[in-house]
Amino acid sequence: MALVTVNLRAVTSWVGIARLFAILLSCISFSLVASTRNFGPPYGTWCMFSWCFCFIVTVLIVLLELLELYPKLPLSWDDFTSAFSMLAALMIFTSSVVFPSAFITSPCSSSSCMRQAAATAMSCLCFLAYALEVGLTRAKPGDISSFLSTVPGLLKVFEAYVACLIFSLLDSYGSQPGLQWCVAVYSICFIVTLLIIIFTIGRCLSYMPCPLEKVLVAYNALAMVMYLTAIVIWPFYSFNNKSRPSPCGANCSWNKHLGVTFLTIFNFLAYLVDLVYSTKMVFIRTPS
Repeated sequence: MALVTVNLRAVTSWVGIARLFAILLSCISFSLVASTRNFGPPYGTWCMFSWCFCFIVTVLIVLLELLELYPKLPLSWDDFTSAFSMLAALMIFTSSVVFPSAFITSPCSSSSCMRQAAATAMSCLCFLAYALEVGLTRAKPGDISSFLSTVPGLLKVFEAYVACLIFSLLDSYGSQPGLQWCVAVYSICFIVTLLIIIFTIGRCLSYMPCPLEKVLVAYNALAMVMYLTAIVIWPFYSFNNKSRPSPCGANCSWNKHLGVTFLTIFNFLAYLVDLVYSTKMVFIRTPS
């Protein structure tokens, strides 16, 4: 009977220590918020899901590395952990911004509010722990053995996440062809980017019959152009001859359309940087 091997480096290396801090801080965050019993939908539910999801997956990653069981999984472990650490950093960062703006009011003097403020502080530290893990596991220049740990790979996770945020803000767009085009842009780019991430983790990209690196460069260029059209069309159809209503609360369509506008710009810049890095990796070779 085979004995289970324990790899202590899973918890003693800098990456392991960052993960342990992330586990502890995310656990404290959702425990403090749960003790207040004030985390109603949609924002409180999202924040609780983010903390719990990141806590559970990080615990599983640490256990699989500690017991050296991850080689038995049918996936690229380095790509998976790199993609997850980037995703977790983005989710925790969003929660650290959304939760206090939705639930903490001034003056913050009650016991419940103090626990919410402490949970926010722990969430911010948790984001720093995941950001540290991203920095520690990021591939060095010239190393492309793990695609999702390179800058273009990490940007793929960022692009997919921002697209999800855009989808969460979409409400009324069915009556105007321009807005329909923008939603098509967000959807097409999200699906293709998500498939790239999934196929990379599942080690399926090597079976493609075409040069993958050049296909990715072409896709990044196309996605950048498509997002550029959305940068122009979305605000034109959303705000042309439309002033901001008063009052305009959290669920106001005008505010949601403004949020989509800024997120569209962020994703355009992400695809632009992705294109630059991908082009450099593919077409600019160092002499051997």
